[in-house]
Amino acid sequence: MSLITPDFGLFFWMTVVFLVVLFILWKYGFPVIVKMVDERKAFIDESLKKAHEANERLANIQKEGESILQEAREKQAQILREAAETRDAIVEKAQDKARSEGARLLDEAKAAIEQEKKAAIADIRQQVATLSVEIAEKVLKQNLKDDKSQMDLIDRMLDEVSVK
Repeated sequence: MSLITPDFGLFFWMTVVFLVVLFILWKYGFPVIVKMVDERKAFIDESLKKAHEANERLANIQKEGESILQEAREKQAQILREAAETRDAIVEKAQDKARSEGARLLDEAKAAIEQEKKAAIADIRQQVATLSVEIAEKVLKQNLKDDKSQMDLIDRMLDEVSVK
């Protein structure tokens, strides 16, 4: 007996055992293995499909998020523009009010000054008139003591009136 070449009996029984094991595997083992492989393939395919759908949803959510973010930025810019416009309007209104109030106060001050000026001028005129009358009275009393000086004064006044 040689180790390299088996004899016919060993070869026969090895073939029979191989065929029995092959039949058992063919009948009971391979269908279970094929079923498990098919289930695993279906599970993997379903997982890939779900992953693809999840990626699509994630992409959609990212697009929606970006659009919402862009919209929020636009609203923020609009609100800031409106706030700036409102601020400018309020400042302009306050400046206009301050200008009008300043002009009103200035006009009132001018009117008060003009009134005081007129009152002062009237008072000065009255004082000047009073002083003039008093001075004229004193001068006339002194100069017109006699009839001759009265006649000279009347003549001078008539000459001055006729010259004008």
